[in-house]
Amino acid sequence: MADSPELRRNLTLPLVTLYGLGNILGAGVYVLIGKVAGEAGYYAPLSFLLASIIAGITAFSYCELSSRYPVSAGEAAYVKNGFNLPGLSLSMGLLIILTGIVSAATIARGFTGYLGVFVDLPDALVIICLLVALCLICIAGVAQSVTVAAVFTVMEIGGLVLILYVAAPTLTTLTDSADKFLQPLSMNSTLGIFGGAFLAFYAYIGFEDMVNLAEEVKQPRRVLPIAILLALFIASAIYAMLALSAVLTISPEQLGRSDAPLADIYRVATGANPWFISVVSLFAVVNGALIQIIMGSRVSYGLAKQGLIPAIFGRIESRTQTPVIATVVVSVVIIVAALWLPIETLARTTTYLLLVLFCVVNLALVRIKRREDAPPHVFTVPIAVPIAGFASCFVFLGVQTWVVLMPLI
Repeated sequence: MADSPELRRNLTLPLVTLYGLGNILGAGVYVLIGKVAGEAGYYAPLSFLLASIIAGITAFSYCELSSRYPVSAGEAAYVKNGFNLPGLSLSMGLLIILTGIVSAATIARGFTGYLGVFVDLPDALVIICLLVALCLICIAGVAQSVTVAAVFTVMEIGGLVLILYVAAPTLTTLTDSADKFLQPLSMNSTLGIFGGAFLAFYAYIGFEDMVNLAEEVKQPRRVLPIAILLALFIASAIYAMLALSAVLTISPEQLGRSDAPLADIYRVATGANPWFISVVSLFAVVNGALIQIIMGSRVSYGLAKQGLIPAIFGRIESRTQTPVIATVVVSVVIIVAALWLPIETLARTTTYLLLVLFCVVNLALVRIKRREDAPPHVFTVPIAVPIAGFASCFVFLGVQTWVVLMPLI
């Protein structure tokens, strides 16, 4: 490992922001907005708001940690510095890789729904071809991979803006539909809001992946916190408007049954064939899977560099300066997961895993801040932020676990 080439630092603030934004946007809205509406009904915008608050608090913790420790496999390093328990650091690193694998599998499943608008092909064939192609892009080099992701991100933002534009007339009916949004909360509707928020939380993940590019970012202590907050703020604003427009355009029941919700919104709002938004949706979904493969391979590299997993996963190919073996292994496992589990199971599993991770990471920052002052020129937050981050994630996990177990009791 001593003679192995290093990762190349050539990522700037715009590229890192677009990388994170592409991950956040591509993962959730294009695939799961219909499922959120199916859970929460007309309270779907409230579910997205609740999820954004919980994600936002922890995002501030990540901003400080990424500025303190700008390394690949960031969360493993954060936990190591917070608890000094190598076994816990390894567990968190593997948990990050697992969330990326399950998330990419979720996205690959979503890809088949939008492709079905154009051609009817076996899901297994589509998933395998898609993920093999993305694996090859990731092997080619990080600049190439992130540039492709950035181009896809611009396209998917354009697609969301198009949906907001064609659905904008429905916002004029908001006052006429106010009774649908202001119904008294019952136990069922409250549980629906939390269930929808649990799914919607999946739409906000992605900011935590950004820290794993730290060793390929120029001036990471300054760039990463700014990029994380920019990506999450832009995504939250888009989600708020889109969730409201969606339930005003199509009933939540219809959205819940849709495999291509944004295509259906476009069809109902315009009366036209949704081929264009379906094409954009395909690129958005592909972008999310591409970013997860990059993240999983970089975390594997970081864990190997820290001596927590076999050194072969940290081997860098000298020509492309990418971790080829780690990329291939991660891609193969994603293919297996995508062929094995349905999309909602994959999304809920990802959220469970990430909330556990966020609880531990927030506690790590609490311990670090109590033990030592931050070095100069590091982004910092009050200690109340990671405490609130831990509490909100822990309560969210508890409520969802209760919702799942209640019918079984």
